[in-house]
Amino acid sequence: QVQLVESGGGSVQPGESLRISCAVSGFTLDFYAMGWFRQAPGKEREGVVCITSSFGDGNIYYSDSVKGRFSMSSDTAKNTVYLQMNSLKVEDTAVYFCAALPYGSRCGPRSVDHWGRGTRVAVSS
Repeated sequence: QVQLVESGGGSVQPGESLRISCAVSGFTLDFYAMGWFRQAPGKEREGVVCITSSFGDGNIYYSDSVKGRFSMSSDTAKNTVYLQMNSLKVEDTAVYFCAALPYGSRCGPRSVDHWGRGTRVAVSS
């Protein structure tokens, strides 16, 4: 059974950092291109970070809004992916979802095969 379970969300102030995790079961990380999406109140779900290639060449898509601040990593021994979020802004407030999508897919919600339930990140002063 495929499961993606996010954790680590919380409330922080602008400029602070936060790392959220996604524990995966039911498949190994290299089977899918993993990604992180978010949905802010009243807005559509959007792709934040997605692995784009299966060749281990480090090709990762970052949305313009998070480029230079967010980074994605993984621990294959733990079958877990992480999203490190630095210099957080109020506009980063959203529910963050871990997702599994086919390699080569566009980093969009319609490409996703499996979703986690999400973890809430709130940035406010």
